Amino acid sequence: MNSDKPPADIVESPRIEPRLPPGQVRTEKWPVLHHGLVPDVDLAGWDLTIDGLVANGQRWNWEEFQKLPRARVHSDIHCVTRWSRYDNLWEGVSLRSVIALAAPKPEARFAIIHAEQGFTTNLPLSELLADDVLLADKHDGQALTPEHGWPLRLVVPRRYFWKSAKWIRRIELVDHDTPGFWERNGYHNEADPWREERFADW
Repeated sequence: MNSDKPPADIVESPRIEPRLPPGQVRTEKWPVLHHGLVPDVDLAGWDLTIDGLVANGQRWNWEEFQKLPRARVHSDIHCVTRWSRYDNLWEGVSLRSVIALAAPKPEARFAIIHAEQGFTTNLPLSELLADDVLLADKHDGQALTPEHGWPLRLVVPRRYFWKSAKWIRRIELVDHDTPGFWERNGYHNEADPWREERFADW
């Protein structure tokens, strides 16, 4: 892929300079990292919900989710374990578009992302409304593998990659920040790679 000229129908995640954040090493590989086992997901029973401080809660089964308008995002990955992978092409559904369907209430300021096996992570709602944030089911033209988050993962390009939770099932909008699994276990709440926000200052 020519990263200097992405196709016009692809959202280009804004480039922050230097492109390689401090303390990172570029790799062509895509390491597999997660807590716990890869879940055994049955699409017949799968669903995704958006609830909490919303006026119009949403729920989709897999077939319904696949009928939503599709989007593609071109972005880099920066993992807290110090590797970065350039020029990833994601395909899925814009998170901003589905949050709009749920009609957040004025007091909604944060989101708790719930994934399989009780995993959570947290983000400001303003970050999730960026046009390069995606609910992805494909990577570089292929369906995600289970190890990388199939059937659905979040992609938040401007944060360390643990914020891009795998195997997500629910997006809960709330009025206050609530640290997720890694944030409660020593990782920085904000996770900005260019500020090297890797670990909490405890």
